[in-house]
Amino acid sequence: MNKMLVAIFDNEVAADAGQQALRKLHAEGDITLYATGVMVKNLLGVVSVKKSMDQGPIGTATGLAVGSLIGLLGGPVGVAVGAMAGVTVGAVRDFWVAGVGLDFIDEAEKHLQPGKVALVAEIEEEWVIPVDAALEAVGGHVFRRTRSEVEEAQFDHDIAAFKSEIDELESEASHAGDAAKTKLQAKLASTKISLEGAVHRARQRVEMLKQEADAKAESLQVQLAQANGEVKIRIEDRVKRVKHAYHARGAKLSQAWSLTKEALAG
Repeated sequence: MNKMLVAIFDNEVAADAGQQALRKLHAEGDITLYATGVMVKNLLGVVSVKKSMDQGPIGTATGLAVGSLIGLLGGPVGVAVGAMAGVTVGAVRDFWVAGVGLDFIDEAEKHLQPGKVALVAEIEEEWVIPVDAALEAVGGHVFRRTRSEVEEAQFDHDIAAFKSEIDELESEASHAGDAAKTKLQAKLASTKISLEGAVHRARQRVEMLKQEADAKAESLQVQLAQANGEVKIRIEDRVKRVKHAYHARGAKLSQAWSLTKEALAG
């Protein structure tokens, strides 16, 4: 399963050892490691990003989720709450792309105390013991969460809300007098523009998902080419699951904008 992982360490040396442990598990086929980042909180509480993984640097298709989670963990106090309230546009984007809940962010933040170091990673894993054992052996305190379809659910919610508002305005306008109808039609036009914006964002996200899926498929193929025997079979099964998951997410978003055609044509 596709998961976000945060491991808290006492120092950078231990975090580096944790990063090497994840790379070893990747090499052995126990997990697929897409990207990592190491962030440090100094004694004054200031957070800085120290390093990212060569094959998945923050900002590339395979590092977006890690970069987004680091942005949430390293942001100012209350940024995650602001994201939930729709206050901070960048934080909302990070929250969606990371695909984890506010409770996970809050739990990780509580353990990332001044002087601590966090190793953040996006992985595919079928069981938790290999990662837990490897990271705990070098002093890591591990938190993980399966990436959810937070963003897709938000798009569905926004599009459904705009469509409902359009239906209500059209119904009200059909019974209103001339003066009121003019105002309602102006509101209707504005709401349709908002709906079009939501659909456009969904289209953009489908393209981003495709880029992310292609990049991850390439990572998996490289890992597969280096594997043999039972390890190869396990990775082949992992490839199938990843492809299916991304296809399903893309189809969901595509359906979301397809269902708006009638509302926009009205």
